[in-house]
Amino acid sequence: MKYDSDIHHRRSIRLRGYDYTRAGAYFVTACTYARDCLFGQIVGGEMRLSAHGVIALECWQAIPQHCPHADLDAFVVVPNHMHGILMLVDDAARSAHPPAQERFGRPVAGSLPTIMRLYKAAVTRRINELRNTSGAPVWQRNYYEHIVRDQASLGRIRAYIANNPLRWAIDRLHH
Repeated sequence: MKYDSDIHHRRSIRLRGYDYTRAGAYFVTACTYARDCLFGQIVGGEMRLSAHGVIALECWQAIPQHCPHADLDAFVVVPNHMHGILMLVDDAARSAHPPAQERFGRPVAGSLPTIMRLYKAAVTRRINELRNTSGAPVWQRNYYEHIVRDQASLGRIRAYIANNPLRWAIDRLHH
């Protein structure tokens, strides 16, 4: 099929002109490919992680080892997606340079998109090694992100993440 900008245009989810290396809190959600319940199951309002879910959790917990300017906040894995809050902290070396704009094929070290790309790639690699399915998709393309602007919003997002397994039956990402 020939390229048609009316039907093939991909709109960026990112805030135009925003520096995604900037210190602050970022709420992220990533869904599994075809929303398959790959990570486990909800039983009695609690998440029971499968081996794949353990991988998603372990890779999240490893982010600060690979990205020292990233701190972890609230996080949950449910059967077919994850929610987390990443805190990017000030880094004197990064703040001495003007913000770099991420462009296709040119990731910006330490940026939220780069961290999420690394996280999703690590989960995918480990899950595909476990199930011997080299190259099989694990995640849907892209992810949702929200720049947390104040403490009240941060509190609401933390509560949403904590209560996500309890709300599984009515969650729009469930089906």
